[in-house]
Amino acid sequence: VAITHKDGQYHLAGPGIPVEYAVKMRQLPEESSMFTLLQEGKLDVHVLEDLAQALAAFYKRASTGGSISSFGSQEIVRHNCEENFTQTEPFVGTILDEQQFRLVRDATRSFLDRTGRIFQHRIASGKIRDCHGDLRTGHIYFTDRVQIIDCIEFNERFRYGDVASDLAFLAMDLDFSGYPEVASDLLNAYVHYTDDQDVFTVLDFYKCYRAVVRAKVNCFRLEQGGLNNKEKETLLNETHRYMELACRYATRFCRKAVWVVCGMPASGKSSIAAKLARTLGVKVFNSDIVRKQLFGLQPGDQMDVPFEEGIYSKEATSLTYEKLLMLAHEEIKQGHSVILDATYSRQQHRREVIRFAKDMDVNVIFVECKCPEAELKKRLLERKSGSAVSDARIHHLPQLKLRFEPLNEVGSEMHICVNTEKSLGENLQQVLCRGYILECRQTDRIIQKIPQYMSESGES
Repeated sequence: VAITHKDGQYHLAGPGIPVEYAVKMRQLPEESSMFTLLQEGKLDVHVLEDLAQALAAFYKRASTGGSISSFGSQEIVRHNCEENFTQTEPFVGTILDEQQFRLVRDATRSFLDRTGRIFQHRIASGKIRDCHGDLRTGHIYFTDRVQIIDCIEFNERFRYGDVASDLAFLAMDLDFSGYPEVASDLLNAYVHYTDDQDVFTVLDFYKCYRAVVRAKVNCFRLEQGGLNNKEKETLLNETHRYMELACRYATRFCRKAVWVVCGMPASGKSSIAAKLARTLGVKVFNSDIVRKQLFGLQPGDQMDVPFEEGIYSKEATSLTYEKLLMLAHEEIKQGHSVILDATYSRQQHRREVIRFAKDMDVNVIFVECKCPEAELKKRLLERKSGSAVSDARIHHLPQLKLRFEPLNEVGSEMHICVNTEKSLGENLQQVLCRGYILECRQTDRIIQKIPQYMSESGES
């Protein structure tokens, strides 16, 4: 809108020569904000899809490369975290609980020390962008389209970073407000529109960082004073809840997991296990390779023996699965999650993994690979002319089917079933999205048993 000047007077959109311009703003209706829609129970899955698409498009066109990409480096992320802790530490013992503070700080440092490869991969894949910086439910509106307002303009440093950090702010805000399922649905939709499947490798880390930032800001406000008793009590409760969330996230991203990728031979286990290992940055142990190494053979050595005889006897199979758990034990001792790629057709062997995970105090996820029998036959027939490590062939199929016991003892809280007729990308997205939810649930059940995590407001 032009500000004009004529005859010694200034006018808004009036006569005269324009000397300046003003911006005419339109106030967005509060009833269309994501915050209000959530509170009123009016947010449906369709608007979440719209939001996911809008965010995907925003990040795709956002600037990246050069100096922006450096903000996703392990060194700068570490600097930001340490600055957070330095600024927050003066409030420990007065506003903040010392044990919670130390848990979050130590977990953050440990994660940064052992995951440099993940941060480098995020940079290399172009995930460091000029983002929003303050992505919260109160800044998102659903009118005739998705409108996101109030990005941080005063400091580029607070905008530049991993898109996962931007999304983590919104996901943390949804968790804080009591809508974790909405956060999960939004993230799943976002991954669908972007193929940013490894966002889950850093999501809880950045959620933790964002929760500490919110706690820190509240501490500064409490220090300033000028609050009445009710305002002070409300702010204190919020601050404690943010730190409790930070502890929850820190426990999640530090807790290890045993991933068991299982199913019939030729069901696609090894392809999924290998891709999952690359995404998570962990080792995968294949039972076919381990079995042959136990008996002094090379992985490519072909063994056409009768069913359940020779190196495939029940005794040899038990030795193989014992060795897999020994290898998993070594990885977990070194602070790493691990993937076991094996048929696991017997309940006995699956129960041993579940018992092992409980003894080691780690999460366990079974990824069961399935496909129609016609596809299994096709893949087994293709092995005649190939050099597969597995010795399972088409003539073994009837006996393999009879031997495979359903995963009835594996509860839904640790079981993902994938149809490997779908693309590897679709399967991996399902495994990572669902696996993230299951790992969160398993970890949260452990947390519920630890009193210091529980909210003073009565969470139980």
